[in-house]
Formats: sequence, structure tokens, C-alpha cells
Amino acid sequence: MNRKRLAISLTVGLVISGVAFYFAFRKIPFRDLGHYLISVNYWWIVPSALVAMGSFFLRVFRWQIILGSVKGLGVWKAFHPMMIGFMLNCLLPGRMGEMARPAILRRKEGLSFFRVLATVAAERVFDVMTILMLFTFVLATVPIDPTTETSFGPYRLNRAALEAVAGGMVRAAALLLLGMAVVSFTWSRNLLGDLILGAPRVLFALSVRTRQRMRDRCCMPVVRTLERFAQGFSQLKSPSRMGQCWMLSLGVWVSAGLSYYLMSLGCPGVGLSLWELIAVMVIICFFIALPSAPGFWGLWEAGGVFALSLFGVPAKEAAGFTLVNHVIQMVPVILVGLVSAAITGVDLWQISSFDDRSVEAMGEPMTVRDDLRFSKG
Repeated sequence: MNRKRLAISLTVGLVISGVAFYFAFRKIPFRDLGHYLISVNYWWIVPSALVAMGSFFLRVFRWQIILGSVKGLGVWKAFHPMMIGFMLNCLLPGRMGEMARPAILRRKEGLSFFRVLATVAAERVFDVMTILMLFTFVLATVPIDPTTETSFGPYRLNRAALEAVAGGMVRAAALLLLGMAVVSFTWSRNLLGDLILGAPRVLFALSVRTRQRMRDRCCMPVVRTLERFAQGFSQLKSPSRMGQCWMLSLGVWVSAGLSYYLMSLGCPGVGLSLWELIAVMVIICFFIALPSAPGFWGLWEAGGVFALSLFGVPAKEAAGFTLVNHVIQMVPVILVGLVSAAITGVDLWQISSFDDRSVEAMGEPMTVRDDLRFSKG
């Protein structure tokens, strides 16, 4: 991302986060919030942070399985790029860390940028689907008073609003799964490739030469990218590996919820169960899916205060717990990511500032066989 785009993204994120901060804390006296933060038992940071970091090791094991379609990597060779990527998500806008992981493996291991990026996309599909499964389970088993609601600017948020958001995420997840299926199976991918390559033929008003140029310059790069993504998804065709990824995904998010629960034991006035705090975590995930400042500041707090209010936690306690928990979830990731960058010798500025042309340069050309396959017709 070049400096101009980085500045625009950061500005937009700061504005959104600032508005979210205002609506989350506008009714909470800062003196009362300060007194509450003093009353927190911060010894609970230790087990909470350890469990949170444990969830990242589960992510590493899951990523190793998905990466097997590209290249088998050891635990630490997968762990360091992952932690650097999550650290950059905490420090930079636009979730640049997702692009950093394949960039690091391209430079360190010589792997295809797009194939590794496909494995990151596959991870996100597992995350979204697991969050939706947990949310469905929570809505069915954890009592949330349908009459309880809170305001967020001009919006009234309640159980019905959550169900509407969840419905939208289900549809988005279904599209993601459909896209994965289309590029994963050879017959559907070939059909899609033929449709893309044949698209210029419908432009009858253009000359044959112009249509051929469109095919070579526009359609072929799209088809090549589909091929690279398909190779990144290919490991998921195995039912056993798919099952392992689902189990690890469940472990990732239950561990993250357990981290919330352990920190809540040191926060007076919260007193929620593990499943209630998993519901809080899922709702926060809904909020931070929106564009925001680095580290999701503002939207995280807005989501946490709203979610805790659904379970009867007062605003002061909700704001205090959310702030403390946010710091616990962010700071260890940043510290470990910096250590990983130092160990691997990764230039963080170089990784985080690449633009579209450098991304395009990271994709290796297709083989002659691939070119023959897609040049027909």
C-alpha cells in the first residue's frame, strides 16, 4: 500500500473509530471509569494472555494443514509470518497483515504469493463459519432478553438486530463457500475459466485484434489468479484435513472466548458465564468487521459495551472490562510479532508498504502446460 492510500485508509478508519468511541463512552463519566480500572485484579492478565496466545498456536496448526497444498512448513516457519501478519493488523489499517503473510513466505521460502494468499482466505472462511456456528448455538442456548436494547448513534441495537446481522453473515459465508467450491473442483474451475476467456467474444462491435488484446491482458491474468488460488485450496479436498481444520477452528474461538472469561474473573461487576462471554466475543467480531483505525479501537469498545449490556452489565463495568480486555488481546500479539520480525529479519516497512504492482510481480508465470490449457477456444 503506497503512502497516499495508507493515509486515506488511516484517516477513514480514525473517523469511524472516533465516532464509535464517542457513542460507546458518551454516557460514562471518565472519573468513574478510572476508579473502575483501578479496582480490576490485573493478575488475571497472565492466564488470559497465555490462553489467548495458545489460540494462535491452534491457528498455526490449522494453517500448516492448509499450507500443505503449497509447501509443508515447520511450526516456527508458519508461526513467525502469522504473528507478524496479526501484529500488522493491530498497527496498520485495512488488515494489511493478511497480505503480509504471503509476502513474507514469497521472500523467505520462494512460495507463490497468490497460492499462499488463498490459504489465508481459506482460514478466514473457517473463521467466519465457526463464529456463525457459535453465534447460532449461543442464540439458541443463552438467554438474551428480546426487549433489551441499547442505542448506538441513531440505531437501536437488540436481539433482532443481531439476528439480522447474523443472517447477512450467513449469506456472505455461503457465497464464500460457493466461491471456494468453484475454484477447488477442476471441472467448475475449467468452466469458469472458459467463460472468462470467452467473454470478449460477445463484444461484436470490436475488432478481432482488440478482442484478442482484451483476452490476453484482462482475461488471462484473472484465469491465472484463479489457478493459483485453486492450488491454495486444494488441500481442503481431503475430508480428514477438512475435519481437522474444523476442529482446530472451534478450538481457536473457544480458546479466545476462554481468554475473555478468565479476564472477566478479575473485573468486578461482570460475572458472566463462558458461553455468555463467547457471545460477547462474537458480537465484537461483528463490529470490528467494519473499517476502523489500526487495532480496531472504537468499534471493539462499542461492540463490547453493547454486547455486555444485553446481559445486564452496567455501562461503567462494561466499558472498563472491554478496554482492559482489548489491551490484553492486542499487546501480546504486537510484542510477539515484533520478536518474530526480529528473529526472521523481516523488514516491516518493506512488507507493509508494497503496492499493487509489487503484488503482481510476486505471482510467478504459469507453466507452458497451463498456458496451452487456457489458450484454447
